[in-house]
Amino acid sequence: MDNLSDALKKLKITTTDNTADSLEGCLDCLLQALAQNNMETSEKIQKSGVLQVFGSLLTPQSSCTAKVANIIAEVARNEFMRNPCVDAGLIPPLVQLLNCKDQEVLLQTGRALGNICYDSHTLQSQLINMGVIPTLVKLLGIHCQNAALTEMCLVAFGNLAELESSKEQFAYTNIAEELVKLFKKQIEHDKREMIFEVLAPLAENDVIKLQLVEAGLVECLLEIVQKTVDSDKEDDVAELKTASDLMVLLLLGDESMQKLFEGGKGSVFQRVLSWIPSNSHQLQLAGALAIANFARNDGNCIHMVDNGIVQKLMDLLDRHVEDGNVTVQHAALSALRNLAIPVVNKAKMLSAGVAEAVLKFLRSEMPPVQFKLLGTLRMLIDAQAEAAEQLGKNVKLVERLVEWCEAKDHAGVMGESNRLLSALIRHSKSKDVIRTIVQSGGIKHLVTMATSEHVIMQNEALVALALIAALELVTAEKDLENAQLVQILHRLLSDDRSAPEIKYNSMVLICALIGSEPLQKEVQSMAFLEVISKLRSHENKTVAQQASLTEQRLAVES
Repeated sequence: MDNLSDALKKLKITTTDNTADSLEGCLDCLLQALAQNNMETSEKIQKSGVLQVFGSLLTPQSSCTAKVANIIAEVARNEFMRNPCVDAGLIPPLVQLLNCKDQEVLLQTGRALGNICYDSHTLQSQLINMGVIPTLVKLLGIHCQNAALTEMCLVAFGNLAELESSKEQFAYTNIAEELVKLFKKQIEHDKREMIFEVLAPLAENDVIKLQLVEAGLVECLLEIVQKTVDSDKEDDVAELKTASDLMVLLLLGDESMQKLFEGGKGSVFQRVLSWIPSNSHQLQLAGALAIANFARNDGNCIHMVDNGIVQKLMDLLDRHVEDGNVTVQHAALSALRNLAIPVVNKAKMLSAGVAEAVLKFLRSEMPPVQFKLLGTLRMLIDAQAEAAEQLGKNVKLVERLVEWCEAKDHAGVMGESNRLLSALIRHSKSKDVIRTIVQSGGIKHLVTMATSEHVIMQNEALVALALIAALELVTAEKDLENAQLVQILHRLLSDDRSAPEIKYNSMVLICALIGSEPLQKEVQSMAFLEVISKLRSHENKTVAQQASLTEQRLAVES
């Protein structure tokens, strides 16, 4: 270790009178010591103050530059050395070196910067602001034959791509083209995996998604799927998952999705369809998720339903009813829900038996599956009176909805159950449906829903309750009283923050409720007239008119 002390002393005076040869000797000595005991040597280097000297040695002209950068890379493997490297001002000269031609200097410089900035978003952001991204992308293009340099660039991209600010910069480079070109050349699984690790975070950006599609990444992914689908080798199974997941990610961008759909004629779309009947759960999942992504606009949805996609998804669900794969169930239901959004698709999907296929999952105890099941049924019955009536008279379904309306741990399931209960009444306008819901104990949930923080849910609840009051008041009277509906309506009408449509529907409901003696008594006991007369001067004309009508009704009844 005496040699090390000497070398450190010499290096401190190096900038004044050391020859290149003696400098090389000192640097070799440091590298040897680091190889034997990195941590101890790093501590000595820090204490000696040599780090400050290194900045002046990092010049493109010097023959020692690669070794200096190598030493910095080695010491920066220790977390405690990273800040001292920053404080010594080593980042700017290292960034400058990324423009030099010498491949060894480039490699060691990349390592040094990577180690100094490892795990520090602040320092990585600093590098991005200093413009390293376009420089590194250019390097990848120039030195793609140099495996070590290529790997260095990929590691750097992987770290930087995690930062949101990097994606905008990457989008202005030809990174997509370079990565796809590199990907096509790779035979080894490990190398491809490395590129995947860069592609995944980059593909979260919509501009880059489109660039990757245009650069031909999708064809590469489809090829991997084809090669790995029948293999049980661990590496192949992992690669199949990565490739198909990335494919689904590319479809999340509107432009990239539409480009691949190609009016439903696209070869990519056709290949994805063939995944759904596959025996691989991973491909079934990716296929269903891809369809859900393609089904993000009405035109695509209508085309897919007209071309038989619904049957494929129902067949897939059928394979997963008993002890099925939850992620596949969830994905297939998501796809069906999206397909059911356009009005023209609802009747077609209902006659294809989608409601029955979905109801097979009523027994599911998995909240994500429950949530999608409810959403799919709600989409299907929108303005479909016959289907709403049929489902609303299904006691098993209604009882399950009432049970899920109490799923306090799963707000999404609870909200969707309430909304479906209300939808069954609103779209069927059926006495039988109302009676089924009353008998199953659903009224109290609709009353609670009227107090939701979401105006749309409040409104749906009030409209359903108004229909109950108009069609089956006697049957529901007791439950409405027990749920304290009249007090809730008084609160909604008194609250200045209530939306105009909430005030309007609350008054419509009051007018319907006074057809019941006990409820009328409650209304009279609560000084509604006072609240309603104030609403006659409401800025919203519809509310003001309804207030006048309601006031007249209440005056007559009293």
